[in-house]
Amino acid sequence: MTRKRLVIALGGNALGNSPEEQLDLVKQTAKTIVDLVEEDYDVIIGHGNGPQVGMINNAMEFSANGGGKTPYMPFPECGAMSQGYIGYHLTQSIEGELERRNIKKDVACIVTQVVVDPNDKAFEKPTKPIGSFYTKEEADKIAAEKGFVFVEDAGRGYRRVVPSPIPTRIVELNVVEQLVQAGDVVITVGGGGIPVIETQDGLQGVAAVIDKDRSSAKLALDAKADMLVILTAVDRVCINFNKPDQKALAEMTIAEAKQYISEGHFAPGSMLPKVEACLDFVEATNNGVALITSLEKAKDALKGETGTIIKK
Repeated sequence: MTRKRLVIALGGNALGNSPEEQLDLVKQTAKTIVDLVEEDYDVIIGHGNGPQVGMINNAMEFSANGGGKTPYMPFPECGAMSQGYIGYHLTQSIEGELERRNIKKDVACIVTQVVVDPNDKAFEKPTKPIGSFYTKEEADKIAAEKGFVFVEDAGRGYRRVVPSPIPTRIVELNVVEQLVQAGDVVITVGGGGIPVIETQDGLQGVAAVIDKDRSSAKLALDAKADMLVILTAVDRVCINFNKPDQKALAEMTIAEAKQYISEGHFAPGSMLPKVEACLDFVEATNNGVALITSLEKAKDALKGETGTIIKK
């Protein structure tokens, strides 16, 4: 019997805003992951890194500009640091849970690069805020020195913004495949992956943020996964969310999902990118399906007891 392959995209609720909080949260996350391993799935894990890369970026900026005498740290390098930090916690927790259940499997975390197109329209209009808040004078000075783009952020000051391009290729895909074939649990495309562009001199990191659900969908497609599983804070996708006529959906076809998107049911920056990532995967496969559910209900959702399935 062929084992089914899952790509799981972990949302921010699976991680934490500080090392202490994250270490605590990932113990619960590990239980869900190992539940699925125990059900005989091959599991590949992607995850976000918003709070973590922000914390690293802020610390590096403060130290470089505030007398810490540390060098300026480019944003791609901050993303790489966040992958290692989150991957360390996830690996440690999953390994511990596997050992508790006497399951003989290794866990591997790959610092992953993801290629983006330098002509992606996202580079024309950066939208993703990162790093510290500055006064207008400070922002103007840094923009003049380094060419950064700043925007005013809800009356709190000015923040640098970077593009959010579409992923086109996962550089370490072959390594992921080798590890999965060996039976390992693999953690990859952390924070959507480190954005890189292809140049005549090789790969070059760029200051950008790739949506982790989009990268997980690309990973699921290229790794020939049977299912993309996006774990978030709700058990099921809803239309008319937070309204008196809210309705939870057990499943959506591609056509229905597109209709709900056109009607504005899914919030940008929240459920919309998750549904769009699922569509990316399902539309490009013959038999692949996607599932959106909560971390706590993942095992039940794979049995069809909850969650929202997106299929052709």
